[in-house]
Amino acid sequence: MQKLGDMLIAANIITPAQLEEALSLQRQTGEKLGQTLINLGYVSEDVLLSFLARQQKLDFVYISEMDIDESVINLLPKTFIEKHNVFPISFDKKTNTLTVALPDPYNLFILDDIKLSTGLNVKPVVASPKDIKESIRKYLLREETTQVEKDIEELEKLESSIEVEETKEIEVKELAEEEPIVKLANNIIITAVRKRASDIHLEPFEKKCRLRYRIDGVAHEETFFPHHVYNALIARIKIMSKLDVTETRKPQDGRIKMRIDDREIDFRVSILPVVYGEKAVLRILDSSALCLDLEKLGFEPEQLEIFQRVIRSPFGLILITGPTGSGKSTTLYSALSTLNRPEVNILTIEDPVEYLISGITQVNVNPEVGLTFASGLRAFLRQAPDIILVGEIRDTETARIAIQAALTGQLVFSTLHTNDAPSAVTRLVNMGIDPFLISSTLTLVEAQRLVRKICPECRQPYQVPIEKLYPLGVTDEMVHGQKIITLYKATGCKKCNGGYKGRIGIYEIMEITDEIREMILKNVPDIEIKKVAIKNGMSTLRKSALKKMIAGITTIEEVLRVTISEEIGE
Repeated sequence: MQKLGDMLIAANIITPAQLEEALSLQRQTGEKLGQTLINLGYVSEDVLLSFLARQQKLDFVYISEMDIDESVINLLPKTFIEKHNVFPISFDKKTNTLTVALPDPYNLFILDDIKLSTGLNVKPVVASPKDIKESIRKYLLREETTQVEKDIEELEKLESSIEVEETKEIEVKELAEEEPIVKLANNIIITAVRKRASDIHLEPFEKKCRLRYRIDGVAHEETFFPHHVYNALIARIKIMSKLDVTETRKPQDGRIKMRIDDREIDFRVSILPVVYGEKAVLRILDSSALCLDLEKLGFEPEQLEIFQRVIRSPFGLILITGPTGSGKSTTLYSALSTLNRPEVNILTIEDPVEYLISGITQVNVNPEVGLTFASGLRAFLRQAPDIILVGEIRDTETARIAIQAALTGQLVFSTLHTNDAPSAVTRLVNMGIDPFLISSTLTLVEAQRLVRKICPECRQPYQVPIEKLYPLGVTDEMVHGQKIITLYKATGCKKCNGGYKGRIGIYEIMEITDEIREMILKNVPDIEIKKVAIKNGMSTLRKSALKKMIAGITTIEEVLRVTISEEIGE
């Protein structure tokens, strides 16, 4: 049998040097070579499994691209499919053979159980665990999506009457107002809210269109549409968000407000022209689900103490950094809620205002009338504010005005898109801000991400020697000298999404000390600033995630998915 590493090199997937690096790390961690290559980012899970399958002379399949007959799925008990994460994909009556997708090409012992359970011959193929779980969600865990799929089936019967692409523009709006389309759009949105999704993705492709929900930061495939249904649905979404139904050549942004289950819920709508039509993304803003308690966001106790102390400063600039969807808005709103008192004048300018907070003056950016972050911020300074929130520092002008406000006695909060806290300094310098001004105003930078929380109902414990966790960044101090620690695996049950339920923040808080101010003045590279911050006690994003893994809140897979290795300062 050809070795996996040799196969990957022969196919030009990895280089000999990358293989040697992976083998060296594998000897330290004890992990399988394939998992090590995935963790290093040299191969994807799908590519790895396809080669492992080839090694075992098995086929690798993508279940998501197949149309599977439900009669085939019913040949295996639902409980068996869910427990073992396998999936039947076809049945050959002539040979009495059931083809079953497995996530592990080396675990063929389960075939005997399937034979005993069904009395059939079994042909194994390999699929990714994620693909199998998504198929289980799609075909078996259908309770929440049943109504949406029924609506689609009903619309497919009306194909001739709603062929939007072949209809005059003036008729598009009429078709989108028809009861079946209205019902489908409403049910898609209601289902997303009840599933606790953060986003709805509607995407057109060449042969079919797709609906996905983003739940706990991970997109889940729900169902597919024929194009004639999809086009009418997009037109309906445009009407609901007060957009131009006939405009299909340029992006559009809008908002929808709906009352669902006695809750007022806002949706930010983005329409984008793509190759096969228009893609729509609806961001769900549920104010009732907004947590404004800093103590419940996931800060470590020492981080929370620093954050709460600095945000009570009378002036200065506080920056929250991280990618889109990392929870920056929640942290900002929680900070403002903590500071919100009748004697404090708080103003915010946002794009757009996501959640309304009583007692705070909030302004929406409106570039069409000249109301930008910079112009709004200039106007704020004539309103005698105590605290200002600028939704995002996007350009040099906004950065300069925000720093000027901090210099003249206001406490200013804002966000930047950087990978970690020290990089915020470099970002401001690159915007053209003088290091002297940054040093004089910046008081704290906080970087953050969100990790999924493991479901407490179905998590499975396993024990790991501490030595195997050293390469991740775990230290003896973090586990209080234990030699073996208990971690948890995500398995999945009816109460969660693939073993996870909800998310929690991980944080990197860099307080601007006198030593760091001196470094900023000298325009020292951010990597050197990071070394000093870590030496002074800053917990990095990776360490914050590892602490939650050790506490049983999340998994090692989530730590590796969300954070990168941080050997600096170790």
